[in-house]
Amino acid sequence: MPLPSPRDRARRLLAGGRRAPSASPRRPAQLVALGFLAAIAAGTLLLLLPVAATGRPASFVEALFTAASAACVTGLVVVDTATFWSPFGQGVILVLIQIGGFGVMTVASLLGLVLTRRLGLRSRLVAAESTHAVGLGDVRRVMLGALTFTLVAETVLAVVLATRFLVTYGTGLRDAVWSGVFHSLSAFNNAGFSLYSDSLMQFVGDPWICLPICAAVVLGGIGFPVLLELVRLARRERVSGQRHPLLVLRRWSVHARLTVVTTAVLLVVGTVVFLTVEWANPRTFGPLDVPEKALAAFTQSVMPRTAGFNSVDTSALNHGSWFFTDILMFIGGGTAGTAGGVKVGTFALLAFIIWAELRGDADVTVFDRRVRSATLRSALTVALLALALVVLATFAIAVSTSPERLPLDRVLFEVVSAFTTTGLSTGITAQLDSWHQCLLAALMFLGRLGPITLATGLALRNRQRVYRRPESAVLIG
Repeated sequence: MPLPSPRDRARRLLAGGRRAPSASPRRPAQLVALGFLAAIAAGTLLLLLPVAATGRPASFVEALFTAASAACVTGLVVVDTATFWSPFGQGVILVLIQIGGFGVMTVASLLGLVLTRRLGLRSRLVAAESTHAVGLGDVRRVMLGALTFTLVAETVLAVVLATRFLVTYGTGLRDAVWSGVFHSLSAFNNAGFSLYSDSLMQFVGDPWICLPICAAVVLGGIGFPVLLELVRLARRERVSGQRHPLLVLRRWSVHARLTVVTTAVLLVVGTVVFLTVEWANPRTFGPLDVPEKALAAFTQSVMPRTAGFNSVDTSALNHGSWFFTDILMFIGGGTAGTAGGVKVGTFALLAFIIWAELRGDADVTVFDRRVRSATLRSALTVALLALALVVLATFAIAVSTSPERLPLDRVLFEVVSAFTTTGLSTGITAQLDSWHQCLLAALMFLGRLGPITLATGLALRNRQRVYRRPESAVLIG
């Protein structure tokens, strides 16, 4: 066996005597991507069967696009889910939604475990203190916790919706149960598929339909680590008897506080903006009374989290509402949840970076905690790469079609909706060319797994060099 070189001995000494990691480690993110591709392929084959459609069989692009949209819990459609697909086809879509939603939630949490266990002891203890949910726990606890919460939330919502459909709208028992189950799974997994051709537009003023669905969207999109942490803290406070709100809030991890606070702020701001911009729009909020307008504005603010349901006609919104929805969709929901986007944590960190630069602070602090520079670089990388992908896809579609047929603002809306796995649409999805639809399907796949795998890969690639380059000044602005 050859003796190690001086450079290898120096690296091993700086690493604390540990062996250097293998040059070709196993990459769990690749296995996750292959699993999702396999689910999309199986779903495409099943949707191609004649039994999956009510009339003519689906074309390959229609089946592929629908399977990708369902597995990536997006909700964009090129054919009407309610009328084109048979109960068998709708069942295939529902299974893909459940696989995609639960898979992403657990995979992101498990990748968090992998990341934590790749850190040193001191870093692991710090991570365990700052992220109580998936720090040093085991895989079995994460899997069972996510599965239990998912089943309980989906069951409760299905019962509420089925009861409402049965009692208020006179739907038959079988149809009410099927509709309740379908919309429950679609809402909690932030999919946005609906058995109604107009989505939730006929229920725009019904709080017993809109509010439970909104609650499921927020819970599913906020992220399992945050939910698990809040449940554990609630149990601990119940045992100790200390239920003062400020004391409970101080025990939340930085990640939980950042996610919950940012989500709440975006929901409030979104509601106010939509209520203001669409108040007098005769094709959206205009015909509604004041309580219905408030409910519609709140629903419209929740859905870009990224669910894809709509209680008003998205194509009839003002251009300002379209652009604001683009922003909300791009931000998305919480980490390790069923929502897409660059995540609210990334968005909040970018805001704290700007604030620290404006103040001239050397460190970026969040809730009295200093954020690691590696985390800040990862947030900037994820956001800028996502922005670049959206710009390139929008440019590719815009230059290959006429603006009269596909206006730029509608194309941008569609691209952002696909990449962030939202599913909202201005109604042009079915009008796109086949290769445009394939491009959107690829965007859904990249948007579903890209931020997770990229953020994890960046964190796992951190390495220490035995030297540092000399500094140089670069002019900015």
